[in-house]
Amino acid sequence: MASVTSSVIFKEFCPLYYLLNAIPTKIQKGFRSIVVYLTALDTNGDYIAVGSSIGMLYLYCRHLNQMKKYNFEGKCESITFVKLLSCFDDLVAVGTASGRVAVFQLVSSLPGRNKQLRRFDVAGIHRSSITALAWSPNGMKLFSGDDKGKIVYSALDLDHGTCNSSLVLEEPSSIVQLDYNQKVLLVSTLQRTVLFYTEEKSVKQVGSQPRKNTGKFGACFIPGLCKQSDLTLFAARPGLRLWKSDVHGTVQATFILKDVFAAGIKTFELYPRLEPPDRGGCSSPEKHLGLVSCFCQEGWVLTWNEYSIYLLDTVNQALIGGLEVYGDIVSVSCTNNEIFLLKGDRDIIRISSRPEGVSSIGLYRLVNVSMSIVECGTLLFFVFLFSFFFFLFLRKLSSF
Repeated sequence: MASVTSSVIFKEFCPLYYLLNAIPTKIQKGFRSIVVYLTALDTNGDYIAVGSSIGMLYLYCRHLNQMKKYNFEGKCESITFVKLLSCFDDLVAVGTASGRVAVFQLVSSLPGRNKQLRRFDVAGIHRSSITALAWSPNGMKLFSGDDKGKIVYSALDLDHGTCNSSLVLEEPSSIVQLDYNQKVLLVSTLQRTVLFYTEEKSVKQVGSQPRKNTGKFGACFIPGLCKQSDLTLFAARPGLRLWKSDVHGTVQATFILKDVFAAGIKTFELYPRLEPPDRGGCSSPEKHLGLVSCFCQEGWVLTWNEYSIYLLDTVNQALIGGLEVYGDIVSVSCTNNEIFLLKGDRDIIRISSRPEGVSSIGLYRLVNVSMSIVECGTLLFFVFLFSFFFFLFLRKLSSF
């Protein structure tokens, strides 16, 4: 593992001009010209979803190289959070500054998939800005959290086109991050991290004591095929500490990372810009962890806040790389071996160990080729069958 850590280099290979050029910088509304700011981001192998200040969701299909737009009817308000899910159908959930939540069921060209865009709205339970969204793997459950501490559960029935929502938990401080696995909702707030068992409707705190300092410290489940009792998680703590806990909230290990950071940070190499970033002589803020996500390899953890993003190797107690941008990180998303970073008003950066399209596009083409082979095989079978019976018919005629 140590050799892998030292040999993998994460960097920005090329700016995402194709994506940014497809999103307008301004729109015209009557006689007014309105600037479009980018406000939220999520990615997977199929799509890049970008929320904006004008209430428009920009959804870029990475395989077809196509941009589509989806908006909320009525009031034009900023999108604060987006969350993609690829299961049997492709879904994207969107939250806004006023607490509106909508789910879009996307159109797919694949056989047996959804052929018409559908939208589901979460009834008006949230009254404040949406700060977190989390899907169940099958797309039947959506959890949404807001900056007043409310968490809403929405049950989606895509076959019948229904969405039923209810308030399931209310915390005294803003929701920072949500994650769901095996009927357990992992909730991080400004004050603490808790486990909410959705079947029993019970709550357990991760660790015996709440945090001494409030802050945007997140938590995530560690991926793995296991039953509920075997679930484990990572939770960020103040003072450059990271907890590993079981599903009962018992801390199994504490990673103290001060010495790791003291050894220095290998900065992710960015593609040269025309204008170098102006830091204005600002001093570097105190380093700390933030939201967290497991990434790329076992034991690797990606953590970020508005000032910085770090990639940690908990197995080797090492810092693989990082980026410190002094206060303008808006949103971060990771998928497979890619890290996407929304920075400032409208800069989206892709950091990876290889150029874009090497794996995901190839996989998509492989699926299409496989489908073509199946279709051709079916056609050849019917041609053979027709020829065989036609041959028998001719033999029958020749016998008369």
